[in-house]
Amino acid sequence: MLTHSVNPRGGVVHALQLAESLQALGQETTLFAPDARGRGLFREAACGFHPVPGAVHCADVVDMVRQRIDDYLRCFEQPGMDRFDLYHAQDSISANALATLVARGVIPGYVRTVHHLDQFDDLRLHAWQERGYRAADRLLCVSRTWQDILAREHGVRAELVSNGVDLQRYTATPAVQAAQRDPLLRQELGLDGAPVLLAVGGVEPRKNTLGILRAFLRLRRVYPQAQLVIAGGASVLDHADYQRSFQDELQAADLPPGALRILGQVPDADMPALFRCADALVFPSLKEGFGLVVLEAMASGVPAVVSRIAPFTEYLDGGCCAWVDPHDPASIAAGIAHALDPAGRAAMVAAGQAICARFSWSRSARRHLELYHDYLGQRAPSATRQEEHHA
Repeated sequence: MLTHSVNPRGGVVHALQLAESLQALGQETTLFAPDARGRGLFREAACGFHPVPGAVHCADVVDMVRQRIDDYLRCFEQPGMDRFDLYHAQDSISANALATLVARGVIPGYVRTVHHLDQFDDLRLHAWQERGYRAADRLLCVSRTWQDILAREHGVRAELVSNGVDLQRYTATPAVQAAQRDPLLRQELGLDGAPVLLAVGGVEPRKNTLGILRAFLRLRRVYPQAQLVIAGGASVLDHADYQRSFQDELQAADLPPGALRILGQVPDADMPALFRCADALVFPSLKEGFGLVVLEAMASGVPAVVSRIAPFTEYLDGGCCAWVDPHDPASIAAGIAHALDPAGRAAMVAAGQAICARFSWSRSARRHLELYHDYLGQRAPSATRQEEHHA
């Protein structure tokens, strides 16, 4: 299993949870991820983990992508790296490395999951993204939305797989041994707002962080003690211009100290407590492959404010969340107010937890195993028949 980072982005979390679930089903699985700084994976993995070393400093995003592809190539050209039965890339960087290894005859082929596609001004980034999925032997998608986009706009077929949520980890009530962490985290991070609003994903265009800020400023007219907390944001893409625009608007807003906290990457062990410290998750993204944090928030008993766009409309229904127009700050502010309203909050939380019960990483792993066996059978039918006969 190959991914693009050791940081907890959605696709990386998917890759790790899937790899661990495959391991739990008895399939020996190793997760590979670029780790130029040698920091290791964002949490300990319950499967094999192989860090991919490389250069720390890169001139720009294009140079970084090229470097990470080359890092993967050097890693897999080492002796013994052709021993795996199947190679599964979860991103364009690792997929391009695997495509080159196929072209060189080092590996026979690979599977690729497309979570979503980005729009790049740089033609090299665009070419790498396209090669990464077109060269794959088998494509997978985590939503019907992107399955349809790939078929309609790019002429390629992808099989549907699911995401999941760890209901042992993300709970509305903390386990006894972790019960003290929630108030301690609240104190450590200065989460003293009334209410506390949580945005996950950092400051970047796809997460619509400017829209969240503008909605927050509106909401403070009704909730003057409201606090916005922005967590995460470790991205391989360059969002510097957008982040400057965000800081300009933030300074012009002249908020009181502590009204908006940008936390950066939060230790993974603290994420369940962070969700429970929030009164609502604000997630009005402009584009998502799926949106795993919505399930994590709902499983934690926190109502979610979500864009009324696909793929959210694909797996969320009814009153399980507060639906908003992501392009309208007034709509986002109204959605937050709806999620905070005591009259409907309990029903929204209950509906959200019912949604989460539909998603299981074990179920996702079993679906992947079905597709893996089908792929391997079609790739080498004669070898498969010989193995079955031998068995």
